[in-house]
Amino acid sequence: MSAEPPDHLVHEAVGPSIGGRAAAATIGVGVNSLLILGVLPVLLGALVDEHRLTNAGIGQIASLELLAMAASTAACGAFLKPERLRLIGMACSIGLALANVATAGASGELLFPLRAAAGAVEGVLLWITVSMIARTVTPERWAGVFFAAQTFGQLVLAVALAMWVMPRFGATGGYLALAVASAAGVVPALFAPNRFAPLPLPPGEGGAPPLRGWLALLATVVYVAAGGAVSVYLQPLAHEAGLGADVARSANWISLVAQVLGASLATLLAGRVRYFSVFVAVTATTLVVWWVFDHNGPGWLFITANGVWGLMTIFLAPFLVPFTIDADPSRRAALQSGAAQLLGGAIGPLTASLVVSDADVRGGLWLGTSILLVGLAGVAGLRFTRLAPAPAGA
Repeated sequence: MSAEPPDHLVHEAVGPSIGGRAAAATIGVGVNSLLILGVLPVLLGALVDEHRLTNAGIGQIASLELLAMAASTAACGAFLKPERLRLIGMACSIGLALANVATAGASGELLFPLRAAAGAVEGVLLWITVSMIARTVTPERWAGVFFAAQTFGQLVLAVALAMWVMPRFGATGGYLALAVASAAGVVPALFAPNRFAPLPLPPGEGGAPPLRGWLALLATVVYVAAGGAVSVYLQPLAHEAGLGADVARSANWISLVAQVLGASLATLLAGRVRYFSVFVAVTATTLVVWWVFDHNGPGWLFITANGVWGLMTIFLAPFLVPFTIDADPSRRAALQSGAAQLLGGAIGPLTASLVVSDADVRGGLWLGTSILLVGLAGVAGLRFTRLAPAPAGA
Protein backbone atom coordinates (compact mmCIF):
# COMPACT_ATOMS: atom_id res chain seq x y z
CA MET A 1 0.00 0.00 0.00
CA SER A 2 1.40 3.39 -0.96
CA ALA A 3 2.16 5.91 1.75
CA GLU A 4 -0.06 8.92 2.31
CA PRO A 5 1.23 12.13 0.72
CA PRO A 6 2.97 14.50 3.16
CA ASP A 7 0.65 16.99 4.88
CA HIS A 8 2.56 19.96 3.46
CA LEU A 9 1.84 18.88 -0.12
CA VAL A 10 -1.26 19.48 -2.20
CA HIS A 11 -1.77 16.01 -3.64
CA GLU A 12 -2.63 16.35 -7.30
CA ALA A 13 -4.88 14.01 -9.26
CA VAL A 14 -3.31 15.47 -12.42
CA GLY A 15 0.39 16.31 -12.36
CA PRO A 16 2.92 16.40 -9.52
CA SER A 17 2.10 17.52 -6.00
CA ILE A 18 2.98 21.09 -5.05
CA GLY A 19 4.23 22.49 -1.77
CA GLY A 20 2.09 24.28 0.78
CA ARG A 21 3.67 27.68 0.12
CA ALA A 22 2.98 27.41 -3.60
CA ALA A 23 -0.59 26.30 -2.92
CA ALA A 24 -1.15 29.23 -0.53
CA ALA A 25 0.28 31.62 -3.09
CA THR A 26 -2.06 30.26 -5.77
CA ILE A 27 -5.01 30.77 -3.42
CA GLY A 28 -3.79 34.33 -2.83
CA VAL A 29 -3.82 35.02 -6.57
CA GLY A 30 -7.49 34.00 -6.70
CA VAL A 31 -8.35 36.07 -3.63
CA ASN A 32 -6.94 39.11 -5.41
CA SER A 33 -9.24 38.45 -8.36
CA LEU A 34 -12.43 38.41 -6.26
CA LEU A 35 -11.83 41.12 -3.65
CA ILE A 36 -14.13 43.43 -5.61
CA LEU A 37 -17.16 41.22 -4.98
CA GLY A 38 -17.23 41.94 -1.24
CA VAL A 39 -17.19 45.73 -1.65
CA LEU A 40 -18.94 46.21 -4.99
CA PRO A 41 -22.30 47.42 -3.53
CA VAL A 42 -20.48 49.95 -1.30
CA LEU A 43 -18.29 51.30 -4.10
CA LEU A 44 -21.10 51.57 -6.65
CA GLY A 45 -23.42 53.12 -4.09
CA ALA A 46 -20.79 55.77 -3.33
CA LEU A 47 -20.46 56.56 -7.03
CA VAL A 48 -24.22 57.15 -7.16
CA ASP A 49 -24.11 59.40 -4.08
CA GLU A 50 -21.38 61.46 -5.77
CA HIS A 51 -23.49 61.69 -8.98
CA ARG A 52 -20.88 59.80 -10.98
CA LEU A 53 -23.25 56.90 -11.75
CA THR A 54 -27.02 56.42 -11.96
CA ASN A 55 -29.10 53.92 -10.01
CA ALA A 56 -29.74 51.97 -13.20
CA GLY A 57 -26.01 51.92 -13.81
CA ILE A 58 -25.40 49.95 -10.60
CA GLY A 59 -26.89 46.75 -11.98
CA GLN A 60 -25.49 47.35 -15.45
CA ILE A 61 -21.91 47.94 -14.40
CA ALA A 62 -21.94 45.09 -11.86
CA SER A 63 -23.23 42.64 -14.48
CA LEU A 64 -20.71 43.91 -17.04
CA GLU A 65 -17.73 43.33 -14.74
CA LEU A 66 -18.96 39.86 -13.77
CA LEU A 67 -19.65 38.91 -17.38
CA ALA A 68 -16.19 40.08 -18.44
CA MET A 69 -14.68 38.06 -15.58
CA ALA A 70 -16.67 34.97 -16.56
CA ALA A 71 -15.76 35.26 -20.25
CA SER A 72 -12.08 35.74 -19.44
CA THR A 73 -11.97 32.74 -17.08
CA ALA A 74 -13.77 30.56 -19.61
CA ALA A 75 -11.50 31.60 -22.48
CA CYS A 76 -8.35 30.94 -20.45
CA GLY A 77 -9.61 27.52 -19.40
CA ALA A 78 -10.44 26.57 -22.97
CA PHE A 79 -7.51 28.01 -24.91
CA LEU A 80 -4.64 29.01 -22.63
CA LYS A 81 -1.95 26.57 -21.51
CA PRO A 82 -1.17 26.75 -17.76
CA GLU A 83 2.40 27.92 -18.32
CA ARG A 84 4.38 31.05 -17.30
CA LEU A 85 1.83 31.52 -14.53
CA ARG A 86 4.07 33.69 -12.36
CA LEU A 87 4.58 36.22 -15.13
CA ILE A 88 0.88 36.19 -16.00
CA GLY A 89 -0.12 36.61 -12.35
CA MET A 90 2.25 39.52 -11.72
CA ALA A 91 1.31 41.31 -14.96
CA CYS A 92 -2.40 40.93 -14.30
CA SER A 93 -2.05 42.15 -10.70
CA ILE A 94 -0.37 45.31 -11.94
CA GLY A 95 -2.94 45.69 -14.74
CA LEU A 96 -5.81 45.34 -12.27
CA ALA A 97 -4.26 47.97 -10.00
CA LEU A 98 -4.03 50.38 -12.94
CA ALA A 99 -7.68 49.76 -13.88
CA ASN A 100 -8.74 50.52 -10.30
CA VAL A 101 -6.65 53.71 -10.23
CA ALA A 102 -8.27 54.83 -13.47
CA THR A 103 -11.73 54.06 -12.07
CA ALA A 104 -11.01 56.23 -9.02
CA GLY A 105 -11.01 59.34 -11.20
CA ALA A 106 -13.67 58.33 -13.72
CA SER A 107 -17.40 58.95 -13.95
CA GLY A 108 -20.30 58.35 -16.30
CA GLU A 109 -19.84 56.24 -19.39
CA LEU A 110 -16.07 55.94 -18.92
CA LEU A 111 -16.70 53.68 -15.93
CA PHE A 112 -18.12 50.92 -18.12
CA PRO A 113 -15.07 50.10 -20.29
CA LEU A 114 -12.79 50.48 -17.27
CA ARG A 115 -14.74 47.96 -15.19
CA ALA A 116 -15.05 45.61 -18.17
CA ALA A 117 -11.27 45.70 -18.52
CA ALA A 118 -10.89 45.09 -14.79
CA GLY A 119 -13.25 42.11 -14.99
CA ALA A 120 -11.27 40.60 -17.86
CA VAL A 121 -8.03 40.83 -15.86
CA GLU A 122 -9.71 39.45 -12.73
CA GLY A 123 -10.89 36.47 -14.77
CA VAL A 124 -7.33 35.56 -15.75
CA LEU A 125 -6.23 35.64 -12.10
CA LEU A 126 -9.18 33.48 -11.12
CA TRP A 127 -8.29 30.97 -13.84
CA ILE A 128 -4.87 30.39 -12.24
CA THR A 129 -6.45 29.38 -8.93
CA VAL A 130 -9.23 27.31 -10.50
CA SER A 131 -6.60 25.46 -12.54
CA MET A 132 -4.94 24.26 -9.33
CA ILE A 133 -8.21 23.33 -7.62
CA ALA A 134 -9.44 21.35 -10.61
CA ARG A 135 -6.31 19.18 -10.51
CA THR A 136 -6.44 18.17 -6.85
CA VAL A 137 -7.67 14.89 -5.40
CA THR A 138 -10.18 16.67 -3.11
CA PRO A 139 -11.16 19.79 -5.06
CA GLU A 140 -13.95 20.64 -2.61
CA ARG A 141 -11.41 20.95 0.21
CA TRP A 142 -9.20 23.36 -1.69
CA ALA A 143 -12.21 25.22 -3.04
CA GLY A 144 -13.33 25.57 0.58
CA VAL A 145 -9.92 26.99 1.55
CA PHE A 146 -10.18 29.39 -1.38
CA PHE A 147 -13.68 30.57 -0.49
CA ALA A 148 -12.74 31.01 3.19
CA ALA A 149 -9.66 33.07 2.30
CA GLN A 150 -11.59 35.03 -0.33
CA THR A 151 -14.44 35.91 2.01
CA PHE A 152 -12.10 36.83 4.86
CA GLY A 153 -10.16 39.13 2.53
CA GLN A 154 -13.39 40.76 1.36
CA LEU A 155 -14.50 41.23 4.97
CA VAL A 156 -11.23 42.91 5.98
CA LEU A 157 -11.34 45.22 2.97
CA ALA A 158 -15.02 46.05 3.52
CA VAL A 159 -14.39 46.98 7.17
CA ALA A 160 -11.41 49.15 6.20
CA LEU A 161 -13.42 50.98 3.55
CA ALA A 162 -16.46 51.51 5.77
CA MET A 163 -14.62 52.64 8.91
CA TRP A 164 -11.59 54.58 7.67
CA VAL A 165 -11.32 55.10 3.91
CA MET A 166 -14.67 55.99 2.39
CA PRO A 167 -16.04 58.29 5.14
CA ARG A 168 -13.11 60.63 4.34
CA PHE A 169 -12.28 59.95 0.71
CA GLY A 170 -15.48 58.54 -0.81
CA ALA A 171 -15.52 56.34 -3.89
CA THR A 172 -12.15 57.69 -5.06
CA GLY A 173 -10.48 56.51 -1.88
CA GLY A 174 -12.30 53.20 -2.08
CA TYR A 175 -11.01 52.38 -5.55
CA LEU A 176 -7.50 53.58 -4.68
CA ALA A 177 -7.50 51.25 -1.65
CA LEU A 178 -8.64 48.44 -3.93
CA ALA A 179 -5.78 49.34 -6.30
CA VAL A 180 -3.26 49.00 -3.46
CA ALA A 181 -4.69 45.56 -2.60
CA SER A 182 -4.54 44.57 -6.28
CA ALA A 183 -0.89 45.61 -6.58
CA ALA A 184 -0.09 43.58 -3.47
CA GLY A 185 -1.22 40.54 -5.45
CA VAL A 186 2.19 40.59 -7.16
CA VAL A 187 3.63 38.93 -4.03
CA PRO A 188 1.57 35.70 -4.09
CA ALA A 189 1.88 35.56 -7.88
CA LEU A 190 5.67 35.52 -7.48
CA PHE A 191 5.53 32.37 -5.32
CA ALA A 192 2.83 30.49 -7.26
CA PRO A 193 3.75 27.47 -9.41
CA ASN A 194 5.03 28.48 -12.81
CA ARG A 195 3.01 25.80 -14.62
CA PHE A 196 0.50 23.01 -14.13
CA ALA A 197 0.41 19.65 -15.86
CA PRO A 198 -1.97 19.50 -18.85
CA LEU A 199 -5.22 17.66 -18.33
CA PRO A 200 -5.33 14.26 -20.09
CA LEU A 201 -7.49 14.11 -23.20
CA PRO A 202 -9.18 10.96 -24.47
CA PRO A 203 -7.98 9.91 -27.95
CA GLY A 204 -9.58 11.98 -30.68
CA GLU A 205 -11.09 14.58 -28.32
CA GLY A 206 -10.26 18.26 -28.06
CA GLY A 207 -10.05 20.51 -25.05
CA ALA A 208 -13.75 21.34 -24.78
CA PRO A 209 -15.88 19.53 -22.18
CA PRO A 210 -18.17 16.68 -23.34
CA LEU A 211 -21.95 17.05 -23.36
CA ARG A 212 -22.40 16.05 -19.72
CA GLY A 213 -19.77 18.61 -18.77
CA TRP A 214 -21.67 21.36 -20.58
CA LEU A 215 -24.90 20.27 -18.88
CA ALA A 216 -23.19 20.46 -15.48
CA LEU A 217 -22.01 23.97 -16.27
CA LEU A 218 -25.52 24.94 -17.37
CA ALA A 219 -26.96 23.58 -14.10
CA THR A 220 -24.33 25.59 -12.21
CA VAL A 221 -25.30 28.79 -14.03
CA VAL A 222 -28.99 28.26 -13.30
CA TYR A 223 -28.51 27.35 -9.64
CA VAL A 224 -26.21 30.29 -8.91
CA ALA A 225 -28.44 32.70 -10.84
CA ALA A 226 -31.27 31.95 -8.41
CA GLY A 227 -29.27 33.32 -5.49
CA GLY A 228 -28.14 36.36 -7.48
CA ALA A 229 -31.74 37.19 -8.35
CA VAL A 230 -32.53 37.64 -4.64
CA SER A 231 -29.31 38.77 -2.93
CA VAL A 232 -28.98 41.96 -4.97
CA TYR A 233 -32.31 43.19 -3.55
CA LEU A 234 -31.46 42.66 0.12
CA GLN A 235 -32.05 46.26 1.17
CA PRO A 236 -35.35 46.75 -0.75
CA LEU A 237 -36.59 43.46 0.74
CA ALA A 238 -35.79 44.78 4.21
CA HIS A 239 -37.71 47.99 3.47
CA GLU A 240 -40.75 46.04 2.26
CA ALA A 241 -40.65 44.09 5.52
CA GLY A 242 -40.90 47.39 7.38
CA LEU A 243 -37.21 47.43 8.35
CA GLY A 244 -34.60 50.17 7.95
CA ALA A 245 -31.38 50.35 6.00
CA ASP A 246 -29.43 49.73 9.20
CA VAL A 247 -31.00 46.27 9.40
CA ALA A 248 -29.96 45.53 5.82
CA ARG A 249 -26.40 46.70 6.49
CA SER A 250 -26.21 44.58 9.62
CA ALA A 251 -27.55 41.60 7.68
CA ASN A 252 -24.81 42.10 5.10
CA TRP A 253 -22.02 42.12 7.72
CA ILE A 254 -23.42 39.12 9.52
CA SER A 255 -23.63 37.28 6.22
CA LEU A 256 -19.95 37.94 5.45
CA VAL A 257 -18.90 36.57 8.83
CA ALA A 258 -21.18 33.55 8.33
CA GLN A 259 -19.64 32.96 4.91
CA VAL A 260 -16.18 32.64 6.44
CA LEU A 261 -17.60 30.03 8.82
CA GLY A 262 -19.41 28.25 5.98
CA ALA A 263 -16.28 28.00 3.86
CA SER A 264 -14.30 26.70 6.84
CA LEU A 265 -17.00 24.10 7.51
CA ALA A 266 -16.91 22.97 3.89
CA THR A 267 -13.15 22.56 4.14
CA LEU A 268 -13.48 20.40 7.24
CA LEU A 269 -16.19 18.20 5.72
CA ALA A 270 -14.54 17.82 2.31
CA GLY A 271 -14.45 14.16 1.33
CA ARG A 272 -16.87 13.24 4.12
CA VAL A 273 -20.20 14.36 2.65
CA ARG A 274 -21.62 13.88 -0.83
CA TYR A 275 -22.18 16.91 -2.98
CA PHE A 276 -25.80 16.02 -3.79
CA SER A 277 -26.70 15.90 -0.10
CA VAL A 278 -25.25 19.39 0.23
CA PHE A 279 -27.32 20.64 -2.73
CA VAL A 280 -30.53 19.30 -1.17
CA ALA A 281 -29.78 20.74 2.28
CA VAL A 282 -28.83 24.15 0.91
CA THR A 283 -31.90 24.30 -1.33
CA ALA A 284 -34.24 23.50 1.57
CA THR A 285 -32.56 26.08 3.81
CA THR A 286 -32.65 28.73 1.10
CA LEU A 287 -36.38 28.28 0.55
CA VAL A 288 -37.01 28.76 4.29
CA VAL A 289 -34.88 31.92 4.31
CA TRP A 290 -36.74 33.33 1.33
CA TRP A 291 -40.04 32.58 3.06
CA VAL A 292 -38.81 34.75 5.94
CA PHE A 293 -37.90 37.51 3.48
CA ASP A 294 -41.40 37.34 2.01
CA HIS A 295 -43.09 38.05 5.37
CA ASN A 296 -42.91 40.98 7.75
CA GLY A 297 -41.00 40.15 10.92
CA PRO A 298 -38.58 41.57 13.48
CA GLY A 299 -35.17 42.80 12.42
CA TRP A 300 -33.29 40.10 14.32
CA LEU A 301 -35.13 37.41 12.35
CA PHE A 302 -34.27 39.07 9.02
CA ILE A 303 -30.61 39.39 10.02
CA THR A 304 -30.42 35.82 11.30
CA ALA A 305 -32.07 34.41 8.19
CA ASN A 306 -29.63 36.23 5.92
CA GLY A 307 -26.72 35.01 8.03
CA VAL A 308 -27.90 31.40 7.72
CA TRP A 309 -28.31 31.87 3.98
CA GLY A 310 -24.78 33.30 3.67
CA LEU A 311 -23.34 30.36 5.57
CA MET A 312 -25.18 27.76 3.50
CA THR A 313 -24.50 29.46 0.15
CA ILE A 314 -20.74 29.60 0.68
CA PHE A 315 -20.83 26.09 2.15
CA LEU A 316 -22.25 24.84 -1.15
CA ALA A 317 -19.85 26.72 -3.41
CA PRO A 318 -16.84 24.37 -3.02
CA PHE A 319 -19.03 21.37 -3.91
CA LEU A 320 -19.83 22.82 -7.33
CA VAL A 321 -16.39 21.65 -8.49
CA PRO A 322 -16.78 17.94 -7.55
CA PHE A 323 -20.27 18.10 -9.08
CA THR A 324 -18.77 19.05 -12.44
CA ILE A 325 -16.03 16.43 -12.05
CA ASP A 326 -18.68 13.80 -11.36
CA ALA A 327 -20.45 14.76 -14.58
CA ASP A 328 -17.20 15.10 -16.53
CA PRO A 329 -14.34 13.02 -15.04
CA SER A 330 -11.91 14.52 -17.57
CA ARG A 331 -12.06 17.69 -15.38
CA ARG A 332 -12.34 19.93 -18.43
CA ALA A 333 -15.72 21.20 -17.26
CA ALA A 334 -14.26 21.82 -13.79
CA LEU A 335 -11.90 24.39 -15.32
CA GLN A 336 -15.00 26.33 -16.41
CA SER A 337 -16.84 26.06 -13.08
CA GLY A 338 -15.62 29.45 -11.87
CA ALA A 339 -16.76 31.10 -15.10
CA ALA A 340 -20.14 29.40 -14.84
CA GLN A 341 -20.61 30.67 -11.28
CA LEU A 342 -19.72 34.21 -12.31
CA LEU A 343 -22.07 34.01 -15.29
CA GLY A 344 -24.90 32.85 -13.03
CA GLY A 345 -24.12 35.69 -10.61
CA ALA A 346 -24.46 38.18 -13.47
CA ILE A 347 -27.58 36.68 -15.05
CA GLY A 348 -29.56 36.48 -11.80
CA PRO A 349 -29.83 40.24 -11.12
CA LEU A 350 -30.53 41.00 -14.77
CA THR A 351 -33.35 38.45 -14.85
CA ALA A 352 -34.82 39.69 -11.58
CA SER A 353 -34.90 43.25 -12.90
CA LEU A 354 -37.65 42.14 -15.28
CA VAL A 355 -40.06 41.15 -12.48
CA VAL A 356 -39.48 43.85 -9.86
CA SER A 357 -40.63 47.45 -9.62
CA ASP A 358 -39.93 50.44 -7.42
CA ALA A 359 -42.96 49.51 -5.31
CA ASP A 360 -42.47 45.73 -5.08
CA VAL A 361 -39.33 43.58 -5.33
CA ARG A 362 -40.76 40.40 -3.82
CA GLY A 363 -41.39 39.06 -7.31
CA GLY A 364 -37.66 38.32 -7.30
CA LEU A 365 -38.23 35.81 -4.50
CA TRP A 366 -40.68 33.81 -6.57
CA LEU A 367 -38.45 34.01 -9.62
CA GLY A 368 -35.47 32.89 -7.53
CA THR A 369 -37.47 29.98 -6.12
CA SER A 370 -38.41 28.77 -9.59
CA ILE A 371 -34.86 29.05 -10.91
CA LEU A 372 -33.45 27.34 -7.82
CA LEU A 373 -35.70 24.30 -8.25
CA VAL A 374 -34.87 24.06 -11.95
CA GLY A 375 -31.16 24.14 -11.09
CA LEU A 376 -31.57 21.42 -8.47
CA ALA A 377 -33.47 19.29 -11.00
CA GLY A 378 -30.54 19.64 -13.40
CA VAL A 379 -28.08 18.58 -10.71
CA ALA A 380 -30.26 15.59 -9.79
CA GLY A 381 -30.64 14.57 -13.42
CA LEU A 382 -26.88 14.41 -13.91
CA ARG A 383 -26.32 12.74 -10.55
CA PHE A 384 -28.75 9.88 -11.15
CA THR A 385 -27.87 9.28 -14.81
CA ARG A 386 -24.17 8.90 -14.15
CA LEU A 387 -22.69 6.12 -16.22
CA ALA A 388 -19.38 5.74 -14.36
CA PRO A 389 -18.54 5.45 -10.67
CA ALA A 390 -18.15 8.76 -8.82
CA PRO A 391 -14.59 10.04 -8.51
CA ALA A 392 -12.96 9.99 -5.09
CA GLY A 393 -14.32 12.69 -2.79
CA ALA A 394 -17.42 13.34 -4.90
